[in-house]
Amino acid sequence: MQTEPTAHPSEYTGALSKMEEQIRTIIVGQDRTIRLLLTAFLAGGHVLLEDVPGTGKTLLAKTMAASLGLSFSRIQFTPDLLPSDITGLSYYNQKTGDFNLRKGPVFANIILADEINRATPRTQSSLLEAMEERQVTIEGTTLPLTPPFFVIATQNPVETAGTYPLPEAQLDRFLMKLHMGYPDKNGELEILNRFGNIHPDSSVRPHAPASDSARQQIPSCDELFLLQDAATKVFVHPLLRSYLVDLVQATRQQPDVICGASPRSSLAFLRAVKSYAFVNGRDYVVPEDIKELALPVLTHRVVPIRSARKQDTGSDIITRLLASVPLPTEDWSKRI
Repeated sequence: MQTEPTAHPSEYTGALSKMEEQIRTIIVGQDRTIRLLLTAFLAGGHVLLEDVPGTGKTLLAKTMAASLGLSFSRIQFTPDLLPSDITGLSYYNQKTGDFNLRKGPVFANIILADEINRATPRTQSSLLEAMEERQVTIEGTTLPLTPPFFVIATQNPVETAGTYPLPEAQLDRFLMKLHMGYPDKNGELEILNRFGNIHPDSSVRPHAPASDSARQQIPSCDELFLLQDAATKVFVHPLLRSYLVDLVQATRQQPDVICGASPRSSLAFLRAVKSYAFVNGRDYVVPEDIKELALPVLTHRVVPIRSARKQDTGSDIITRLLASVPLPTEDWSKRI
């Protein structure tokens, strides 16, 4: 149990604010999604973005990579995509008479797996080792991936023809599943005002900020590692840890659930709420952090029973549990 005082998140507020500000210059009306993306990044997790076309999923991933000054790689998932198209392969070099390694696009800091559910399950699973172990194996040779490593996958919920639903094992690798949604009227007007004459992509230049002031706002890798490490030290009261576990275990006890959240979900949930408190400038977790993240962290890890009379979604189940699982009262900042 953490009892020693740690650096307060306020010491990092400037860096976090600059990161958010950089992303908001391109992405309009998605403050919550941006904050949750940064939370997942600091927690060392991956994100699945599910939404209809045209809501800015791809642009958000590119903008985040540019704002953090990290290498970016986009993989367009299609039915004919092969695992070697993602991880790379060894090929015979006739000039040298040796086998050379050609690394695939997975060797980058931020990976956009665009329309991931369009690829076959075999190709989808080629990301499993990379996402979980931060390494890939190519023809018997295991190669580490350069940290930080962050996967943002997108999928379109309204198109089912030619798609392959992600299996539970793959879904469990994602820390969060997010929905961007449509902007409100003011947000959409702001998009028109900003990008009515230029394409938003023209404002996104990884490693090449438009000005010296923008370049100065990009954090170094060492600063990003420092932020990630500081987020792990956020205090979680024992009663809140117990409440978090109660929520996860309650997903396994529902009569309308085939499969509930796993123990790996508890670990992911804990890392996420710590990072979310950190992003919000606190060195301790409060119940609102857990309630805010319960849906994005747990919904895709719950498999509900489908029947003609019962059409509850994972979101319905988690929302019901948040209303029924007892929440204790305490001074959450008090170290024990």
